[in-house]
Amino acid sequence: MSDSRDEEKSPGEQEPQGAVGGEDVIDDPILEQGAVVLRGYVIERINTEDPSRHVSSEDLGGRPDELQDPQIKEVVDQLLKIADELNRNAELQRLINQVQGNCAQDIFMKVARSIFADGINWGRVVALFHLAYRLIYKALTTNHLENIRMVISWVLQVIREQLYAWLVQQGGWEGVIRSFSRWRAAAIVASVVLVATFVYLRRTR
Repeated sequence: MSDSRDEEKSPGEQEPQGAVGGEDVIDDPILEQGAVVLRGYVIERINTEDPSRHVSSEDLGGRPDELQDPQIKEVVDQLLKIADELNRNAELQRLINQVQGNCAQDIFMKVARSIFADGINWGRVVALFHLAYRLIYKALTTNHLENIRMVISWVLQVIREQLYAWLVQQGGWEGVIRSFSRWRAAAIVASVVLVATFVYLRRTR
């Protein structure tokens, strides 16, 4: 999914950021798909865990039809399968439930850096998405809706600063589809990382 702009960027040039407020506007395909995939992940997790709560892409800063793309749906589906493995970790879930919805950006970024401190794989990407999901869900249930796009913007910053080159190497977000046979091992690694991550988050909040 890399394009010619990757080769033309100067070394210090930053990737474009999503808009704050209003519909997200992102002119980079990997970042744009990342935002859409994250919103799809959040919506599907809410549908599973709290079916009575109806959340749309528009509620999360997206477009009404953005999740109709079959390829996006397949990417989200594969990430959810990895998340199912994470959800089986009882200690992880106990720690996640203690995360405060008003988590500060510096804490979020420290946690994100710790997730990818010794490598990147799809399980760890899901760990990042799962952390964002819990914070967005808490924002919804406590009516702190202004926090939703803030959390999404934090995830996009992590993608831009830590995951971008790796995602290009994977061929973009569709890489998780090709890596499906390895998702269980990746999820197990991510479970271990997330337990340590949420212990850290609980101690520093």
